[in-house]
Amino acid sequence: MSLKVAFRLDTQLTEMMRLRVQSLQQRGQKRQEGERLLQPNEAVYRLDFAHQSLSFSHWSVRLTQPGHLTITGTSQLWTPDLTHLMTRQLLEPTGVFWRGQGGPNTPVQSYEADAHEFGERIAELAKVRKVMYFLFAFAEGCSPETVDCSITFTVDS
Repeated sequence: MSLKVAFRLDTQLTEMMRLRVQSLQQRGQKRQEGERLLQPNEAVYRLDFAHQSLSFSHWSVRLTQPGHLTITGTSQLWTPDLTHLMTRQLLEPTGVFWRGQGGPNTPVQSYEADAHEFGERIAELAKVRKVMYFLFAFAEGCSPETVDCSITFTVDS
């Protein structure tokens, strides 16, 4: 059985991370050693896993206009008190997807080996997690409104 899981924008967590940046700027403070602050072109997305025993199948990334999307997984388990995201909690490799100029039928490109390894890593983490968080970085005309992204797994029996 295959299972398609859509990445969902976590507006509350994205806003909390933006407030952290704003708070540091207003007080003239620097980030903590190793802390990873949210950039203006980034947002936090999440995957919710209904099943824990999964094998990666494929990515489904749709960019409605030319642009560049980078997806970085985090090993962070977010808590309501918002423990800060630290650089060491970012996973490698990242998923990099882009669509160049051309008509609406121009296919989305990716670094396939990295995207495949990233998908397998997500499936591994799903074995011990119900939720996983990601940083989506939008560039070159890409934005949350122009991206539709999901990942398909095979449910292991």
